[in-house]
Amino acid sequence: MTQASPGSARPASIAELRRVAQPPEVRLRANAEHWTASLYLRDLSPYVTWMLLKTRISANGVTGLMILVGWSTAAALLIPGIWGALLALILGQLQMLIDCCDGEVARWRRTSSPAGVFLDKVGHYSTESLIPIALGFRAAAYPIDAPADFLWTSLALLLALIIVLNKALNDMVHVARANAGLTKLADTQGEKTPTSSLLKRVRRLARFLPFHRLYHSVELTMVIFAAALFGLIFGEPLVDRVLLVVLVPLAFLSLIGHFVAIMGSKRVRS
Repeated sequence: MTQASPGSARPASIAELRRVAQPPEVRLRANAEHWTASLYLRDLSPYVTWMLLKTRISANGVTGLMILVGWSTAAALLIPGIWGALLALILGQLQMLIDCCDGEVARWRRTSSPAGVFLDKVGHYSTESLIPIALGFRAAAYPIDAPADFLWTSLALLLALIIVLNKALNDMVHVARANAGLTKLADTQGEKTPTSSLLKRVRRLARFLPFHRLYHSVELTMVIFAAALFGLIFGEPLVDRVLLVVLVPLAFLSLIGHFVAIMGSKRVRS
């Protein structure tokens, strides 16, 4: 079988597409690869990428599609009850699948660019701030009574702000290193290891209670769907309100812990 060269319109086989679009440095990324990608999405994404490569859509166009699906995930939560939560759960998985595909399209066509990275950040930042805001509207329920229900929308906005700040800390590390003239941070667990023995013990404890992982769009939609299931028994919007009250302080604790972990690691050391 004749192999197509990377950069051409289509690969000759799925195996060849995997070889080019999913090299080991992508599959083995310690920090950038979400667990759903490692679990099953990277097994499915080449088939979607194969179809995308039949079209004229660019890698940045695929990223734009990912952004729209992410926003649709948050919008689905505005549908009251279990069906809105279920639709958001499905769309959250679809967003991550498309997120795998945009990079694969870029690597095959050799069109990777800073614009693509920027658009990817826009997609995740906006989606992961819109989802908690939508949760706030679910907790407030329809019709919203002013000013009593503003408590829930305000808590949701606070949660969105904390989540965005927490995500921004990682990007602040890269900016700080670049401004200091340091090399690009290696995507390895060793770079994240705290230098303090106390912080190492706290980090080990966090592995048993990984609440800091709840604030990605995938985990948020899973938790909200679980809450919707409980809502069938205990009633809505009570369960959504309890969830929101729990998520806000945990998110703040996660933000503080993330900041301390960064300051105590090699990431901001020359």
